[in-house]
Amino acid sequence: MSSNDAIETSVGMTVERRNRAPEAPLVPAASIAGRALITVVAIMTFLASLAAGGAVLISQTSRDWRSTVSHEATIQVRPVPGRDIDADVDALARAVRGTPGISDVRPMSKHESELLLEPWLGQDVNLDELPVPRMIVLKLDASPRVDFAHLKERIARSTPGAILDDHRLWSERLANMANVLVVIAILLLALIVTALGLAVSFATHGAMAGNREIIEVLHFVGASDAFIASQFQRRFLRLGLRGGVAGAAGAALLFLAAGALSRWIAATPSGEQLEALFGSFSIGWMGYSAIALIAAISAGLSGQTSRIIVFRRLRRLT
Repeated sequence: MSSNDAIETSVGMTVERRNRAPEAPLVPAASIAGRALITVVAIMTFLASLAAGGAVLISQTSRDWRSTVSHEATIQVRPVPGRDIDADVDALARAVRGTPGISDVRPMSKHESELLLEPWLGQDVNLDELPVPRMIVLKLDASPRVDFAHLKERIARSTPGAILDDHRLWSERLANMANVLVVIAILLLALIVTALGLAVSFATHGAMAGNREIIEVLHFVGASDAFIASQFQRRFLRLGLRGGVAGAAGAALLFLAAGALSRWIAATPSGEQLEALFGSFSIGWMGYSAIALIAAISAGLSGQTSRIIVFRRLRRLT
């Protein structure tokens, strides 16, 4: 047997052993580059999960706000010199009762109206000498709809200093703000996924450069591009899955901790303010499903990006 025949036989046996034993991959799993890639994927998945969970949280909180606001309207009765504000409040409450679309009318007492100002002015401020307006809360039905234009005219004619607020302007502004924040979160998510793809791309190029001789020999003796690419794809899929699960788990634990903390401080005045602004920090099943989906996308993106890059490099060898 000639030396060339011996070399070809040895290489052929090597290829056959690699085809039979996928447990000896081209890309070592325990390399420093592999551990670094797991860390990068975990960080990217964590940030992407935070962006997705934040988008879900903003969307849910905005929907809850708008649902509450759309079912209420308020009448603000300001003190007018020479008039009895208590009599004006009672007369106005009787006047608006029975209006189509209004299911309940509740005048707030002077003490309740003053409590609304405590978060802004503090508890030690004497409000007896201040012209604190009184509030009348109107509960609205979905059908029939209230004719707010006609109701505003009636209120203005009957009671000087009374102003109707139907919250439509605040609801529209709130919806616009929430939509903008959700779009920003989605853009951040897209940027993070792009950065993850680039990181996997660089790692694949490095792995191919480190195993260049083996890849060239396998390609020279007839190993299929699909076999070589599948070795990289499986390895990077596992690395991406480990990093994705770690990052998603970290984000899920953070949201769980935030939800538990918000429930713990819900009984305090500051907790009530935070819950009114941001809700209970609970992203629900939709948020956790989004986090799980991001972990799966991170793993799939890692494997598929590696496969595409390997195929491109192998075509250059032909």
